[in-house]
Amino acid sequence: MDEKDLIRKAKKGDTLALSKLLQQNYSFLLKYLMKVTLHPQIAEDLTQETMMKSVEKIQLYNGESKFSSWLITIATNLFIDQQRRKKREKNWLEQEQALRKMKWNAANMNEEWIDVLDVLAQMNEEVRMPIVLKHYYGYSYEEIGKMMGIAEGTVKSRVSNGLKSVRKELAKLEGL
Repeated sequence: MDEKDLIRKAKKGDTLALSKLLQQNYSFLLKYLMKVTLHPQIAEDLTQETMMKSVEKIQLYNGESKFSSWLITIATNLFIDQQRRKKREKNWLEQEQALRKMKWNAANMNEEWIDVLDVLAQMNEEVRMPIVLKHYYGYSYEEIGKMMGIAEGTVKSRVSNGLKSVRKELAKLEGL
């Protein structure tokens, strides 16, 4: 039975045909992912995930490309998503470490803004950054706008609304 027949039957719900189709492409896909990831375990995991995704989405295969090309597309997208996730996790960990270091430094210098750091850490960086640049470093709204590539009015709004949030959260912490 050729690949087109297997695909046609698999799309109609024939699990044996789908199984055969995936078996025929498994080692090809694994070898591709080994070359892309350079890590056998990650390649194996992504191959398994690609196979599961292809089972779920077999109805979406339109036959315009080879079945193996369709699998490579799925695998590539899964790998890219995984890399993005890892990058976000790494950035988050780096931010957490930097915050802990700042808190430790502030505590050792007897500064009383540890609570402020906690509140700022919970804010979106689009709001946090202008507040820090304005009130910690003393930049003007115009300078901050140029640095961040946003309008001066947007900077003023973010600083104003951000400070209101900081005050509100600090008041909660102080039990007011």
